[in-house]
Amino acid sequence: MKDKINAFLAHPLLRDHRVLMGLWFVLAVVSAITKLKPERCNNFLIFKGTFWHAYNGTSLYEAYPAEYFDVNHYGPFFSLVIAPFAVVPHFVGLLAWTIALTAFLYVAIRWSQFTQRQQIFLLWFCAHELLTALFMQQFNIAIAAIIVLTYYCIEREKDFWAAFFIMLGTFVKLYGIVGLAFFFFSKHKGKFIGSLILWAILMFVAPMVFHGPDYTISQYQEWYINIIEKNNDNADAIAQNISLLGLVHRTTGLAFSDLWLIVPGLVLFALPYLRFSQYRHVAFRQTLLASVLMFVVLFSTGSESSGYIIPFVGIVIWYTAAPWQRTDWDIALMVFVFILSSLSPSDLFPAYLKKEWVQPYALKALPVTLIWLKLCYEIITKDYQAIAQKT
Repeated sequence: MKDKINAFLAHPLLRDHRVLMGLWFVLAVVSAITKLKPERCNNFLIFKGTFWHAYNGTSLYEAYPAEYFDVNHYGPFFSLVIAPFAVVPHFVGLLAWTIALTAFLYVAIRWSQFTQRQQIFLLWFCAHELLTALFMQQFNIAIAAIIVLTYYCIEREKDFWAAFFIMLGTFVKLYGIVGLAFFFFSKHKGKFIGSLILWAILMFVAPMVFHGPDYTISQYQEWYINIIEKNNDNADAIAQNISLLGLVHRTTGLAFSDLWLIVPGLVLFALPYLRFSQYRHVAFRQTLLASVLMFVVLFSTGSESSGYIIPFVGIVIWYTAAPWQRTDWDIALMVFVFILSSLSPSDLFPAYLKKEWVQPYALKALPVTLIWLKLCYEIITKDYQAIAQKT
């Protein structure tokens, strides 16, 4: 049986990038078609609204119940990013948006320095999680691409463009700031810092060119207030805080400051940076990239189910980057994360378990948490060079 499975997985079609690219773009088209009705694409309506409200000089962060549910949480710069998709007919814009998000992450994976095996595994393993994010028209797909491209650009000594991606993610949704985690891998730190300052100025000023300085500055002020309020609201929202923070709070029923979890998490995250001798190993640097992709969701109160495309990319990188043979326990973790974290929001998962256990207790975060903790152990203790020599 094992030989038959291996033979099936080795079939050329399953490793053909044209097949995988076709699959990903079919997912983009299908998600757009199924969400065509306005009541089924609320996020895209919010995104479009940021452009039209900026164009009309109205608040980006007030509620507009006649247009959509919820409110916008993205920065003023996003009004320029979404503009090409907002000015065309609704279906054209929605379809173009889902295709653009898919293409962005696909290109990031293909441009990366990941091996052929890593890329194939990434494209297959993350396909269902991609579809979940596409159904919500989520910009988190782009955030995953931004983090990967930041890493790629620093690896290729393209610090100017690494800084661009960091600032793009930061001025849209703040998550992009985690790209600074790769600063110590840069060989041109002065250029990197200068590029960050330049792109920060350009992106801060860019909306002023179209909407005026007074309006733009007022919206930055509103954005700051909006983020504070959203962070406070996330704790009680069942669709938010699907993170390590939410998991611990909901399963224990205890009320305490998130800092009791965030501070130890930051320590675990930062300890690998003390292993200077490991910096030269690609597997070590890729594992740190995987840690960043998981950490940004596990330790954010704003994490939601459709945002797990970000850590899923990291999970595959963690599994495939190690220069040693993965154990049966590692394989079990991969199966566990796919079943509980990826399939649980879908109709393929038992509705009772989803409603009574997974959603109320933020259990989607559990397998990712276990993998991140194992990653931390490996990246803190393993001698990548010694292992690489034995394999």
